[in-house]
Amino acid sequence: MARNIFSKLFRVPTSTQLACLRTGSLLREKAAAVTVPGSRWSSSNCPPENISRYPIPYKKDLPYDIVELMEEVESKGGFLPNVFKVLSHRPAEFRAFFSYYNELMNKETGRLTKADRELIVVATSSHNKCLYCVVSHSALHRIYSKSPTLSDQVVANYKLAELTPREHAMLEFAMAVCRCDTITEKHFQPLEEVGFDREDAWDIAAIAAFFAMSNRLSHFTDTRPNQEFFNMGRVPRDKSKSKAEDN
Repeated sequence: MARNIFSKLFRVPTSTQLACLRTGSLLREKAAAVTVPGSRWSSSNCPPENISRYPIPYKKDLPYDIVELMEEVESKGGFLPNVFKVLSHRPAEFRAFFSYYNELMNKETGRLTKADRELIVVATSSHNKCLYCVVSHSALHRIYSKSPTLSDQVVANYKLAELTPREHAMLEFAMAVCRCDTITEKHFQPLEEVGFDREDAWDIAAIAAFFAMSNRLSHFTDTRPNQEFFNMGRVPRDKSKSKAEDN
């Protein structure tokens, strides 16, 4: 169940994408109508003032499409990741950020799995010393890969982690982009040897590049990770207990 929830956690629904084109005073009025005046987005374990050095907007002041997306994500995941709250400080940039995020991380084409994509984020974010992205995307990697320890190994030193040859080639290429190395034809050869093509290389590079920006925004805003992320995916779900609860 957790896998299903988080496979859709950041997917922007078509209705929300269309709503982005209809912002204005009407949307603000709707946002005010469906929320409690004066209420803020907050984590149950982290008060708003500790999430970011920038103020977290009141729900009533946000465009309706952004409130709608936040409520959908919180409903599916059980909590609202702090990056949503922090970036809502600038609604237009919020929309652009999550639109590109969705294209990179939730696309159905190419040879990268969801676990692959999250591992790229973990490795490059560790290099960039981004606490928020390391913690949150390590959690997502644990869920997608069902491996409770690999992301921790990659955070410490991806060269010593228990990676497959395919994962190692993928991260070597991602880290070359992350470090702004001069990319030559030699960088593509290890990828092709393990089954990736040039379009896959673009995906790897784009994820590394996008999260370089995300890492720096998190640094700048001092975005703090939700407490919920730390334990996600570390202990296998007790299926027998879950069935008993469902009954």
